[in-house]
Amino acid sequence: MMKPIRETIHHLMNRHDFKERYEAMKRDILNDPHVQSFLRGHDVTDAMLNRHLGKLYEFVQQSKHCERCSSLEQCPNLLKGYTPHLIWQGKNIDVQYERCARKVQEDERKKQQSLIRSLFIPRDMLQASFDKLETDDLGRIEAIELANTFASTYEVGKRIKGLYLYGSFGVGKTYLLAAMANELAQRHIASFLVYVPEFVRSLKSSLQTDAFQDTIEYAKQVPVLMLDDLGAELMSSWWRDEVLGPILQYRMLEHLPTCFTSNFDLKRLTHHLAHSQRGEEEQVKAARMIERIVYLATPIEMKGKNRRIEM
Repeated sequence: MMKPIRETIHHLMNRHDFKERYEAMKRDILNDPHVQSFLRGHDVTDAMLNRHLGKLYEFVQQSKHCERCSSLEQCPNLLKGYTPHLIWQGKNIDVQYERCARKVQEDERKKQQSLIRSLFIPRDMLQASFDKLETDDLGRIEAIELANTFASTYEVGKRIKGLYLYGSFGVGKTYLLAAMANELAQRHIASFLVYVPEFVRSLKSSLQTDAFQDTIEYAKQVPVLMLDDLGAELMSSWWRDEVLGPILQYRMLEHLPTCFTSNFDLKRLTHHLAHSQRGEEEQVKAARMIERIVYLATPIEMKGKNRRIEM
């Protein structure tokens, strides 16, 4: 089998048109300024060049792609998002690939996004940032400043209280939580942002599965837990006593910061937590839950116009 292949290559090399194309390609490769810079200072024989011309050709072609690159998505390189570099391996020439600047940036973005786990939060909210927050309402400024301070200074293991943000519909409470989550992610701190009403429904549907306990454990242990729209769920003693209570108790004992948003101030939230949809009234259990919330978070009222209407 090997003999016919060698004969074929030998035959091709002796063809006039093939030799011309080969020499023209070789000249183009050796005229490449990056190749010239790489070869400079090394005793390179013609035999070595011929032996490694394929590697040099690969480098030139791939690096040209990088020079014309418009976006990571359009990258045509053999390894998408990787740029070639020539290296010496003893007396051999090889091509080594490293992540390009766009790939590094994209990987960092994905890493940051992976630090923000969310359930039932609108996708556009996950792009929230403090830079985009409007401070035209005086009633929002204190909350924004405290949220920014928390997100920019918190360190894992540091004992610090979260925020209980309460106010009317549409003043930007959820957006502020999402901005906090993104700021924390940029600082490589994980958070779990949960829309409470859907969270309760999903937990009920997964009661007999491993996913139920996995979710509860993650909510207990994540560095920063964010419960959005607490009080909008259909209240049940199961949710209050078997889910929310153990989560908050664990986080209280471990000094893990927890943030909340709600349309209710603490007095109205107490009433909500005390009355289940089945007509049960348990003031003492509701009061205990409020104690945990106050231990974990500082209440801050957010005021202002309804920004959802403007959208």
